Amino acid sequence: MRIARRSAGRAVGYAALCCVVGCGLASGQTQLTPQQLMTAVVKNENEAADRHDLWEYVSEERSARTGGHLWTERVVETVPGRMRRLIAEDGRPLSPEREQAERARLERIREHPEEFIKKEQGTRAEEKRARAMMEVLPKDFLFEDVVLADGVWRMQFRPNPDYKPSGIEERVLHAMAGTLVIDAREERLLHMDFHLTQEVSIGFGLADVRTGTNFVSDRAMVDGAWHTMHIATEVRAKAVFFKTLDLNVELTRSGFKALDHEVGVPGAAAMLLR
Repeated sequence: MRIARRSAGRAVGYAALCCVVGCGLASGQTQLTPQQLMTAVVKNENEAADRHDLWEYVSEERSARTGGHLWTERVVETVPGRMRRLIAEDGRPLSPEREQAERARLERIREHPEEFIKKEQGTRAEEKRARAMMEVLPKDFLFEDVVLADGVWRMQFRPNPDYKPSGIEERVLHAMAGTLVIDAREERLLHMDFHLTQEVSIGFGLADVRTGTNFVSDRAMVDGAWHTMHIATEVRAKAVFFKTLDLNVELTRSGFKALDHEVGVPGAAAMLLR
């Protein structure tokens, strides 16, 4: 009885998705499956990224980059990458010596922008790889327990056994399951929660990505623009020649201000020096 009720619930959720998102046959539009909805979401996310809107905001991050401390930073986005100025650590203002070091670092970037651009090339490569991974979401996963409530789609996902992943990133992604929350009107991601369901061996057994690895992201529309407000990542891995690694990132963003024009690297450094 319980299984039948659960199956019926899934069928109702699927039917609702087809009817409401697809706007029904009466409107002359094609009904959407969950995979087609995810394809539309990925398309919208990519189109937004292609606009290269630039923002200034405040970031609070605790990670390996911050040495495990909570760093509060002003961030100015440029086409080559994000430029940061550290303004507090663990809730306390910087000492005069560290403040002077930050100013000197930004002065050097302003005078030698090519160094910043070269350093940020690796970051841009990671962003392109992340976008490529998003492209496989509709193919890599099966979506179920689909529910529409208060203008928001919620659905569970699990690996599609018919999809054959290629490359290390896809293999790790293919071993994940979790929850997606989508703004029904905008067809934009509001929440993602991925967790690894089984250990993944990479590099001919030289390293393992272990269960307990997870990724959470929360997004919201602020003043008509979509922003990633919160990211939490925990990667548990072990390499043959190294100790077990627990790579944790906790990041929140706030105080977004649109930049009216493309800010060059020297200009961004000047903004942060004010």
